[in-house]
Amino acid sequence: MMKKNILLIVNPVSGGLGKADYVRAAKNFVSNKEINLVLYKTTGIDDLEKIRELYSGFKPERIIIAGGDGTIKLVADAVATKDVILGILPAGSANGLAVELDLLKTIEENLEIAFHHDYLEIDMVVINGRKSLHLSDIGLNAELIKNYKKSKNHGKWGYFVQALKTFVKTPKPFRVTIETSSTRIETEARMIVIANAQKYGTGVVINPLGTLNDGKFELVVLKKISLGVLSKIIIGNLPLVHKDIQIISTNAATIKTNFPVGFQIDGEYIGRENELSVSIYSEKMKVAVP
Repeated sequence: MMKKNILLIVNPVSGGLGKADYVRAAKNFVSNKEINLVLYKTTGIDDLEKIRELYSGFKPERIIIAGGDGTIKLVADAVATKDVILGILPAGSANGLAVELDLLKTIEENLEIAFHHDYLEIDMVVINGRKSLHLSDIGLNAELIKNYKKSKNHGKWGYFVQALKTFVKTPKPFRVTIETSSTRIETEARMIVIANAQKYGTGVVINPLGTLNDGKFELVVLKKISLGVLSKIIIGNLPLVHKDIQIISTNAATIKTNFPVGFQIDGEYIGRENELSVSIYSEKMKVAVP
């Protein structure tokens, strides 16, 4: 019997953790199976092209990813038009998609899911030509992500310290115009979430309408944010109903602000933008789920 090819893509530096246990566990898992496990460790140099070459060379049935949201997005970009199932071993500093899919389990449980379980076809959102799998936003949280990644103090305390500093240093709201096929609104806002899912990696539900495979995304407009509300976003206790929160469900939108505003995609700070074109990508991504 010919062995099935499966790629194992490992980000050695994601989450600040070593990945030897993940690699060892994956090799043990396939040791008595008809599987040819092909290991690739990302380096930050030409990873996209190298993953594409590996896919073309081995035509894997599945690709197992040991990393965070950034690594998942890298692989999704590399095989966006291919018919392949992605299995996730959550191992990043941002595991938002894994939280959404209930994948924060033991390595052994995640290996069973990644290699053998059925899959969910999930939407991908395209923002100014970049794919988003989970949650992206403009405004206060994007600035917080930028500041946190530049700081030396990490963990929840470091995040809270940067949240306080960011809140103090960016007091000014922005004017925004949002247009969809059925809606046009103009308002002041501190933050707009472009949500393909419901939860941040902290577990906080920012988008109660979120469904990963409904062909739509939501724009969650936070018109005002107090330090208390920002703290609730961080610790995972944001109320779902709030007079200063508006949610728009759509499959395409244009967002224009009156000055450039900080923008992040799936936990990666991109820069400042004053116009975003957002739509659902034509292809879906297959992800193994419990």
